[in-house]
Amino acid sequence: MNAHLDNLETRPPEHRERDLLRRLREQIALAKRHSPFFGRVLAEVAEEDVTSRRALAGLPVTRKSDLVGLQREDPPFGGMLGGPASGLARVFASPGPIYDPQGDQGDFWRFARALHAAGFRAGELVHNTFSYHFTPAGFMMDLAARALGCPVFPAGTGQTEQQVQAMADLHPVCYAGTPSFLRILLEKADESGVDVSSLRRAAVSGEAFLPPVRRMLADRGIEAFQSYGTADLGLVAYETVARDGLVVEESVIVEIVRPGTGDPVPDGEVGEVVVTLLCADYPLVRFATGDLSAVLPGTSPCGRTNMRIRGWLGRADQTTKVKGMFVHPSQVAEVVRRHREIGRARLVVTHDTERNDVMTLSCELPDGSAELANAIARSIRDVCKLRGDVDFVSPGSLPNDGKVIEDRRRYD
Repeated sequence: MNAHLDNLETRPPEHRERDLLRRLREQIALAKRHSPFFGRVLAEVAEEDVTSRRALAGLPVTRKSDLVGLQREDPPFGGMLGGPASGLARVFASPGPIYDPQGDQGDFWRFARALHAAGFRAGELVHNTFSYHFTPAGFMMDLAARALGCPVFPAGTGQTEQQVQAMADLHPVCYAGTPSFLRILLEKADESGVDVSSLRRAAVSGEAFLPPVRRMLADRGIEAFQSYGTADLGLVAYETVARDGLVVEESVIVEIVRPGTGDPVPDGEVGEVVVTLLCADYPLVRFATGDLSAVLPGTSPCGRTNMRIRGWLGRADQTTKVKGMFVHPSQVAEVVRRHREIGRARLVVTHDTERNDVMTLSCELPDGSAELANAIARSIRDVCKLRGDVDFVSPGSLPNDGKVIEDRRRYD
């Protein structure tokens, strides 16, 4: 049994990087020609100059949180398509609503790589419980399974008793869906005395894969592997038999940046996931997902040589209202940018004894002076239009959790 889907997964990292950057330059050129949105955003970018990750980091970021507004201004896709909408196979709607295009290729969202890593093999029936209605998750797994040669039972969501009966009748080997719904199905089968022991493998996504659920599945002989993706991007990264982080998919470029900015953070530091999708139909360049993760050092023991991330670690959008005004992570980043002496920083929001909002910017700095504190406080006032205190802390003392704004106010 081939452990890897193809040779791309085990190629030398320098070969991959050279190929990704070549494809990136081609995509920038395509996006500028055919996508009205990226034609504007990348108008001043010369694609031939984007020859490194550092050059990529200088390009503008497009935020998922802006898609609703952009699509309303230029319906239905915000002018981001790389070709005519008539060439699409399907269109989906995510909450917002955000409309998500599917191109007319077999495994458009590239989840076959994740299913193969989870052990799915040709001929094995897949019980797919992701929704086929409105959102693309059901088709993401369905098309991936078919690309591997697996037949699919399109179970969709809900109807627990009918799903359990179908599993008993059809004997699926593989499951695709959320881990919590798999737990519900197994518990319903136990309660009903129905045999669903044919299940041996699971590809789970859509929510956190909590250790108790992972242990429960393992105890029942089900090997479950998680993957991380979005309705806009498809597969971003996936778990392998190494169980050591998530390996990045071969057709995306992943950066981890400081929330509210486009500035990459050092490997290991938690930040926002920014993805460039190398796809002619939907050529997203530096797409900020709003999710937090971190790069893991080295390569996976499973033999795959692409970069790894820790998986989903929370949300990056920490916008907070203070004294009736919104404070954004990007504003904190601007304050830090004005004072290069600062390492990492975190804006902490609390209440004073009279329940008034208080902002304090904790700055990692080996030696801070009263003069510098006053200068930083002025920058806070200029940028945020609010008064804020300044606290100097030792380098490395702030938690590595990706938080730029921490709201410690209590409302009980």
